[in-house]
Amino acid sequence: MILLVKLSLLAVYLVAVYWLSWIGMRKTTSLVGFAIGNRDMGPVLVGVVMAASIASTATFVINPGFVYTHGFSALLHYGVAAQAGVAFGLLAVCKGFRRVSDGHGSLTVPDWIRARYGSEALARAFAVLNLLSISFVVLIMVGCALLVVALLGVSYEVALAGTLVVVFSYVLLGGTYAHAYTNVVQAAMMAVIAVAMFASGAEHLGDGIVDAFARVSSNFAAPVNPDSDLYGSVFSVFVSAFVVTFALMLQPHILTKVLYLRSERDVNRFILTAVALGCVFSLCLFTGLYARLDGMSYGPEQQDRVVTDYVTLAFGGGTAGEVVSAITLVTMLAAGMSTLDGILVALSAMVTHDLVLRGRRRDADAKTGLLASRLALVGVGLVAFVLALDPPALVGLFAQRGVYALAAASFVPVVFGVMVRGAIPAWIVATAAVTALVAHVGLLWHGTVDNPAVSACAAIFVSMMVGLVLLLARTRGAVASLEPR
Repeated sequence: MILLVKLSLLAVYLVAVYWLSWIGMRKTTSLVGFAIGNRDMGPVLVGVVMAASIASTATFVINPGFVYTHGFSALLHYGVAAQAGVAFGLLAVCKGFRRVSDGHGSLTVPDWIRARYGSEALARAFAVLNLLSISFVVLIMVGCALLVVALLGVSYEVALAGTLVVVFSYVLLGGTYAHAYTNVVQAAMMAVIAVAMFASGAEHLGDGIVDAFARVSSNFAAPVNPDSDLYGSVFSVFVSAFVVTFALMLQPHILTKVLYLRSERDVNRFILTAVALGCVFSLCLFTGLYARLDGMSYGPEQQDRVVTDYVTLAFGGGTAGEVVSAITLVTMLAAGMSTLDGILVALSAMVTHDLVLRGRRRDADAKTGLLASRLALVGVGLVAFVLALDPPALVGLFAQRGVYALAAASFVPVVFGVMVRGAIPAWIVATAAVTALVAHVGLLWHGTVDNPAVSACAAIFVSMMVGLVLLLARTRGAVASLEPR
């Protein structure tokens, strides 16, 4: 009986998703429509889509596991410092990014870099670099598969294959419109469940949030946890989270959302909607604390299972509890898909527009581009599936290493392109980007840094210094050349 209820809930969700995808398919007739739509969406709609894209399986399934293991410091890292990074990142770059895009008709971030710096080589390099987003696709697919296992009791491999087929098929149908329309439904579900998950253990917070953490240990309740290998300093808890999340707003599946809007006047309302809804989603981080206080016992290697097991424990009593548990798991599945579909649209558009079709005749782009984008999507899906079959023990850290490398390398090219007036030589931002990539990878694999946010943040600071020094030296050289001799 309970299995039938679970299957029915899942079926209702999938019917809604495919129906919305079919509507999106009717509006998708070219690569432009597939990549960014027809610029006919309102700011609240796009803000909801943005919030759902930012809050993924990582927010609902993976990150609460870090709170379970590391305590209050992890909650501050993901729930406060990271949310501030989201707000400041969007405010700082969205309008400038859209302005350049409007002037050149850019569809993707590499396309924007091509327009801003006039370099085909740099744009192609960033299109290749953005393939690092596959690491985050793997994280989401693993998280979704774990949810399907908890929901239906099938094997991990079957759950993973089902996740792949569902999300890739509906994105194949409608591209950006399928992504946007389905995200609105998914975001509404996510908001309700985030509040429900927060409320499920709210009795633990009767004496205050800090006191609840202190029931585990004093270090568990400390803003900076001296026992933690990830969040043991002010830099790792606050600075790195703010800077890296700011940089993450420069990811293609995030930044290109501003191109969905009708006009620049809509940007502020779009950002306000996205940030407010994102704060609601972050309430689910408290389930990591609730699981710890309820006596659930996991080592750091098993922390990715905390949320799925907690939901079953918290809501699984009796038929009514089983139904609530099933609704919660389906909603968390929707949270993963709401981000996954956005990444897939962005990746396939970049592969097609910036690598496959570059240099071809413009009049051949519409149908050829749409077909190529869908074929690229299939390729990305197969690679991610193979990687997700045997994921690393802490898939959250695996994803962070790849995505944070992309964020660090993108920081100077995008931020300088928005903030600095006038022409900037492509070699300057290219040098800064390579510096960030090398520094991030070097600190992780050859240094003593365990937290990818710390290595990425340090890499961003170093690359900014390199970029500023080179830019200043060029400016002084240009001024000196104009002086009379």
